[in-house]
Amino acid sequence: MSEMKNLPKIPASEFAFVGDEGRLHDKKLETKPVGYFKDAMLRFSKNKSSVVAAYIILILVLYAIFVPIFCETSYSRSLTDTTYLMYTKLPPKVEGLGWLGMDGTSNVTLNVSDYNTLRAIAQETGLNPVVEIYRENYTDPTSSGKTTYYDVKVDNYYRMGMTYMTLTPAEFEAIQAWQDETGIQVIYPAITDSKQTDANIWYEANRKGVATLDSEGNFQPIYRTTTPTDTTYHSLRIAADNDPENPLSYARVTGTSAAPSYVVRVCKYNYFQYHYGFEPSFVFGTNDKGQDIFTRLAAGARFSFLLAISISFINLFIGAIYGAIEGYYGGAVDLVMERIADIVYGIPFMVVTTLFQLHLANKVGVVPALLFAFVTTGWIGMAARVRMQFYRFKGQEYILAARTLGASDWRLMFKHIFPNSLGTIITGSVLVIPGVIFSESSLTYLGIINLESSTMTSVGSMLANGKNYLSTDPYIIFFPALFIALLEVSFNLFGNGLRDAFNPSLRGVE
Repeated sequence: MSEMKNLPKIPASEFAFVGDEGRLHDKKLETKPVGYFKDAMLRFSKNKSSVVAAYIILILVLYAIFVPIFCETSYSRSLTDTTYLMYTKLPPKVEGLGWLGMDGTSNVTLNVSDYNTLRAIAQETGLNPVVEIYRENYTDPTSSGKTTYYDVKVDNYYRMGMTYMTLTPAEFEAIQAWQDETGIQVIYPAITDSKQTDANIWYEANRKGVATLDSEGNFQPIYRTTTPTDTTYHSLRIAADNDPENPLSYARVTGTSAAPSYVVRVCKYNYFQYHYGFEPSFVFGTNDKGQDIFTRLAAGARFSFLLAISISFINLFIGAIYGAIEGYYGGAVDLVMERIADIVYGIPFMVVTTLFQLHLANKVGVVPALLFAFVTTGWIGMAARVRMQFYRFKGQEYILAARTLGASDWRLMFKHIFPNSLGTIITGSVLVIPGVIFSESSLTYLGIINLESSTMTSVGSMLANGKNYLSTDPYIIFFPALFIALLEVSFNLFGNGLRDAFNPSLRGVE
């Protein structure tokens, strides 16, 4: 104090105010404040892999929603129409994508009998199934017999050939009218051999289907004949059906004309054009039941998405409430609730699903039983995430301040703590969707559940049905497997992007 007294005194007149112009370093904000979700979106958009994954998921979801709607009245959705059984196991065919192998053809080795059947189809209908011959008229040196073989490339859509159909008089007349209008022949002559079950054999053949050719190697027709006065069939005729030099050799086109129905031979390819209004061409091919895989997969994906989203929402609802109570109150409440969760978690999911399918499915149905099985243990993971987040945030200063101001426990839990946990919760909920779809596919593939019917299917059901044709018709299982692969990879990348985007600690970080 004595030293301070000795300091010289400066008069007040010597002091002057100093202007602060140019000395302040704070700048006025030039941008608008960024909200929580906008900031999360900005961070998410910088993750390129997650953005690409989001677009792939969007495409898959739109495919599952809109394809069944637009194809509902076409062949693809005619699941109760028995005519689709004629178009089984057709490979993919898309105009202009033949270079990708999607031209409806395949390379096969045929014996002489099968090769002649294809020749006969081409001669009768004008639709030649043989696209290219790689090797012809050779014998297999490893075989003890002397069978002749042909290595050819065949068009499987033309290879369908003929089939027998029973038509009502109205249907019979309607097809004839369509034939006259379009010039495309659907109905073909009947044959004299009543024991011949193969509609493609319109020529002389033995019991094994081997053609009996004439001296020049031509087929010998066995069409039924009638008189010109029989006008039952009065529409477009093929050349062999109308010999002007022999007017008594008009071929009959029906198995019976006196009965109230007509048993006829029809060309499958042309009948498809008549019945559905367009030529058969399937993007993903058809399965063993003749159903269009492209639309069938979309319908199955839609069901799988709805099932997974429903389970995710239910698990989120139950898990969020259960985990919030655990994490907020802690202590004895948390201890008791955790032990209950441990007991439920210890029940094997496979056992739960099997028991529900054996006993509950008969009462409530397969889908509700599967839903109950997923929800029984599915909420535990969500509850654990929420519990962890509540332990993390409940001691923060803003929570203590809100409690001091009189906020209730439920307001603190779901107004202040829960929104800050939203990132982890949303990420967990989103990742439940591919997990449910994959689990359902695995259970169906193993035969534990069966979701297949004429009006319903799932991706797992299509995988299970396609496994029997993996070596012969791999496209039946390829496209459902590709869908599952894209879905799983995309959701994992998308979930990683969501996790970083909704992380509160990264808010505002470049």
